[in-house]
This record gives sequence, C-alpha cells and structure tokens, in this order.
Amino acid sequence: MEPVIGEDGVPRCPWAGGPGVMRDYHDTEWGNRVSGESAYLERLTLEAFQSGLSWSTILNKRPAFREAFHGFDAEAVAAFGPGDVERLMQEPRIVRNRMKIEAAVTNARATVALREAGGLESFVLSFAPDDPPAWADTAEMTTTSAESVALSKGLKKRGFAFVGPTTMFALMEAIGVFDPHLVGCFRRS
Repeated sequence: MEPVIGEDGVPRCPWAGGPGVMRDYHDTEWGNRVSGESAYLERLTLEAFQSGLSWSTILNKRPAFREAFHGFDAEAVAAFGPGDVERLMQEPRIVRNRMKIEAAVTNARATVALREAGGLESFVLSFAPDDPPAWADTAEMTTTSAESVALSKGLKKRGFAFVGPTTMFALMEAIGVFDPHLVGCFRRS
C-alpha cells in the first residue's frame, strides 16, 4: 500500500490513516530521533514487550511502564531483584511476561555496563545504514536489515536480551536511526 489520505486530507503511512493513538504516535514520535540513555532504554524495552502484541497495546500501557520501570532510569532498573520482578508480574497495567520483565532488568544492567564504551545511544547509532531505505509502498518494506542483524548481535555480545533482528529493526525505525516513513507520507523528511 502507498500512503493513505486521512479524513483530514493528510497523506500518512497506511497503519496511521485513522484518528487515534497510532496516528498520534506516527505524527509526533515514530521516526523521530530521541536522545539520552533513558529514552533509548525505554524504546528498547518497549519494543521487546511489543513482540507478539500490537503496538497500540504498548502505547496505551506506556505511562504504566514508565512508572513501573522508574522512568527507565538504567541504574534504578538495574538494581531490581527477584522481589521487583514478582511485583511487576502482579502489575495489571503492564504486560506481565516474566521473560520480558527479566530481559528489561538484564538490559538495564547491560546499559550501565555499556557506559564504559560510550553508552547505549552511541552504540545503537553506530549501526545506522549508510544507504537508508526510501520505500514508496508497504510491499517494499522489510522487517530486518543487515544493520539490525549486526545491532542485534552486538547487543547480545554486550549482555542484552530480547534484542532480535526484527525487534532491533523496529527500534531503529521508531527512534529515527533512519527515516521509516513511506515516500509520500507528510512526515517523510
């Protein structure tokens, strides 16, 4: 599919054609660069929690995730122990998946350790594609790239979990490592 024209007359990526949380996310966040360790850790964590679920589910639960994970402060989450994992398993406002919760704690610890090598933000950005895609139609889009595979492998070597190539590709799109918007979408730079 090519970009669709919403009822407001604005061309957007097809998944964001109608009003609501997804369109708001598309129009204001998706594909925008973020900065700072907690912003990167948040996006990495939420992409992992999204695996197997709809992104709108995660967006609707994002305020609770931010509260439960202390604003994605790496040191605070890295200090979580088994009792914190159990507490989060009882929190109905977030996705209660033990493997994903434990991965969030593991990734916070790995984020703190990565500071010695320049930090999570610079590490992720070092995998930006030299030749970013410029898709005109959703049929052209991919769910992984050589860069997302390399980022996944690099993060795993650094002790991160739940960072597969597809999840890392979604992360790279979400945080604007490259412009993910279709040619013709009003958000395409």
